[in-house]
Amino acid sequence: MRIVLLSGGSGKRLWPLSNDSRSKQFLKVLENEERTLESMVQRVWRQLAQAGLREASYIATGKSQLDMIYSQLGTDAPVIVEPERRDTFPAIALAATYLYSIVGVGLQEVVAVLPVDPYVEQGFFETIKQLEGHLLDASADLALIGARPTYPSSKYGYLVPGEEASGQVHFQIAHFVEKPQEDDAQALIEQNALWNCGVFAFKLDYLINLLIEKGYPIQYDELLKHYGKLRKISFDYEIVERAKRIIATRYDGDWKDLGTWNTLTEEVADHVIGKGIISEDSVNSHVLNELDIPVTVIGLSNVIVAASPDGILVSEKSSSPRIKEIMQHIEQRPMYEERRWGWYKVLDYSKLAPERYVLTKRICIHSGRNSSYQLHHKRSETWTIISGEGELVLNEKLIQVKAGDVIQIPIRARHSIRAVTDLEFIEVQTGSELVEEDNVRLFMSWEEIAACVV
Repeated sequence: MRIVLLSGGSGKRLWPLSNDSRSKQFLKVLENEERTLESMVQRVWRQLAQAGLREASYIATGKSQLDMIYSQLGTDAPVIVEPERRDTFPAIALAATYLYSIVGVGLQEVVAVLPVDPYVEQGFFETIKQLEGHLLDASADLALIGARPTYPSSKYGYLVPGEEASGQVHFQIAHFVEKPQEDDAQALIEQNALWNCGVFAFKLDYLINLLIEKGYPIQYDELLKHYGKLRKISFDYEIVERAKRIIATRYDGDWKDLGTWNTLTEEVADHVIGKGIISEDSVNSHVLNELDIPVTVIGLSNVIVAASPDGILVSEKSSSPRIKEIMQHIEQRPMYEERRWGWYKVLDYSKLAPERYVLTKRICIHSGRNSSYQLHHKRSETWTIISGEGELVLNEKLIQVKAGDVIQIPIRARHSIRAVTDLEFIEVQTGSELVEEDNVRLFMSWEEIAACVV
């Protein structure tokens, strides 16, 4: 069996810590067994390894999240990259063609697709393992997982079992109900309905044949070329609701979607993460602060205060899900990003004159990592090294750098830096357009970069 993890999301529901490049699954707020902080994607990747499933697992994601995945899971994590965001059906279709035509997975092999961010016990992945046998035993088109509801939630979809489901390990699904009102959810629970965990298992030939029927290419390279023409629709609506025979396996352990501040704070490691103070009479309040200034909460209960370079949120917890609606029409560049080499924070962004902008970043490159060898057509840069040591390649010349050094990088100068020890510097960009699209990358690996030094 192969596993495909879907990693998407626009980053609005947990603003300001999440943004378009750092969705909720990348926030390091959960405590692991070593009592260090990890993200949801790191937690699931660790759980897959413990279940013996990691070697068969792939991550389907968009280009904007690629550096974040490499930063948190390592550059050897197998990734299937969407050229643009087009919902879950196109993403799963692309993954299926990748497994079929690039990896060479057999058509009779079972593929299980699951979200990258479920908050579950280890037993959930043992249930994932059982899907293959259940799918084949039942000769079903699709096998899903349903979690035992702990309360009548209006946030989740429900799987309603058929009449003969009682006592069976797996059972046929009669129909689906998407996010009902609480009274209706209670009635569904009384009918033994389960929360839909968003897991789909199928034999690879099932989806490949459906793609053929719909007139889509089944070779990965060809589907990639036509990806923008695929219908922008969820896998549930395009495939699941049209399948003839769908079964579900019951999962009786804890299952949560930590998709809002009020649910996430139920599982975070501490009431204060980062610089902050909460008074003793502030009950069930949380501070998650990524800024270098302290945040203090006095006499306020059941509130979430989240602060990052992208902004500051102060909300009563039960109202916090409204942030997605409030922020949906607000566009801003991410002010904090993790990259495969480290991270950066935007400190200031100013317009000095028509066609003249200044952007200031604080950048950290981890020991042994390097930025790409690149150039810019619309900006120059000034770097001030504030800590650590590194090697700079500037127009094919190798230069040793250390704390206190100032480096000028003119427009169109070819440059890359490698950290010998953890390296931090302030970068001041000046130019007519300061966007990531002005990065012309020539080489990525340090071996390639070092080979061009004269």
